[in-house]
Amino acid sequence: MIRFFRHYIPMSMLLLTVVEFLVFYYVSGFAAERYGVAPYLLVGPDATYKPWLFAAILTLLNSTFGLHDWEWTKGLISLLSRVGGSFLVAAGVLALGGQFLPQVFPVGAEYIAGVIVAGLASVLIRLLFMEWGKTDLFKKRILVLGAGSRAAKIEAMVASGEAQGLCVVGYMPLGASHHYVPRERVLEHEECSLFETATRLGVGEIVVAVRERRGGGLPMTDLLECKLRGLHILDLPAFFERQTGILPLEAINASWMIFAEGFTQGSARDVVKRLFDLLVSGAFLLVTLPIMLLAGALIRMESRGPVFYTQERIGQFGHPFTIFKFRSMFTDAEKDGLPVWARQKDDRTTRVGRFIRRTRIDELPQILNVFLGHMSFVGPRPERPYFVNELAAQIPYYHARHSVKPGITGWAQVRFSYGASVEDAMNKLQYDLYYVKNHSLFLDLMVLLQTTQVVVLGKGVR
Repeated sequence: MIRFFRHYIPMSMLLLTVVEFLVFYYVSGFAAERYGVAPYLLVGPDATYKPWLFAAILTLLNSTFGLHDWEWTKGLISLLSRVGGSFLVAAGVLALGGQFLPQVFPVGAEYIAGVIVAGLASVLIRLLFMEWGKTDLFKKRILVLGAGSRAAKIEAMVASGEAQGLCVVGYMPLGASHHYVPRERVLEHEECSLFETATRLGVGEIVVAVRERRGGGLPMTDLLECKLRGLHILDLPAFFERQTGILPLEAINASWMIFAEGFTQGSARDVVKRLFDLLVSGAFLLVTLPIMLLAGALIRMESRGPVFYTQERIGQFGHPFTIFKFRSMFTDAEKDGLPVWARQKDDRTTRVGRFIRRTRIDELPQILNVFLGHMSFVGPRPERPYFVNELAAQIPYYHARHSVKPGITGWAQVRFSYGASVEDAMNKLQYDLYYVKNHSLFLDLMVLLQTTQVVVLGKGVR
């Protein structure tokens, strides 16, 4: 993992993106030169053909189709379908560009050849990365202290394939008699020091997954020796923050949140974020206005009732505000007067409502909330007061998500499926806490990029 502005990015995915961009660049340039277009090494104001633009479009589309995360490793069919979709859209974008900017997009044999070869290269690169990922040669070897319920969470992550780039060599119990990890994964007690054991196993990192640390529960002297001799020491919250983008509720407490890096606010950050929100919301209002007008007309034609749906939500610091959405349900969806969780395949939705939910068009009027300053473009999703009171009574640190402005989209929305229960709300809060701790303009841009992927692939539709 490599950290940019407090947000972790897998080194393998960063390397994949760079390699792919360079391959696209040279494939494009070679095709242009082969078919007689201006040489791709030409620079300056007279240069017409721009292979970097070709490469950037293809790389961005691959990211939109989920080809820069690990979901494409689920199988060859998933990989081919995503690559196929990405390059079909790429062909359309380049053809459209050729109509309006023929001097920049000289659509012809060079582009056809470039798109075909780039598509094949994209598949080949990922197949090579898949084989690379199967070996332990380039994986970070870690040793886990503890074999209890917290250590079991790491083992579950390894078993599910989420621990990309890691090789857990084993679990070292610290006095507990009951083990929650497989017996064959538990290391036998050795007479040598912790550092000597880690050196023998080729370990570069130690993760502390012990619940009770007081009264000699941790070998502090041994851990200090490991730290001073170059081994990386992580506690469980920091490990999950880095690997999964969450802060596990069962492993954090108020003192950890107070002294941990992050969870900071500032006027400079607020000003930058507000300017970003104004620019993005203004641009989105202009671009999506025809879509919103069409959606409003279809809603009015299908069922009686208002086009817009307004609702009170809880914003930053617990202040209520009115949120705007396109109505996607029948007007009597909550006829008994009590708030109800939205759910998968909700029978209260109209036919138009199901479509605008799938495509996230129902969220577009919230751009007005962003423009007015009630919300940000990126942040935790705002909840209704009824649910906030219910969830805050059951979930620790729930109000911490209200320390930043709520958003149209957020880290929890792009990383976790739609929630319809208290348990789902707890899982989403772990992502929200990660965002509150590490929020930055860079993370906002990452969330917006992944939001386009959610819309294109239809993830989390309810």
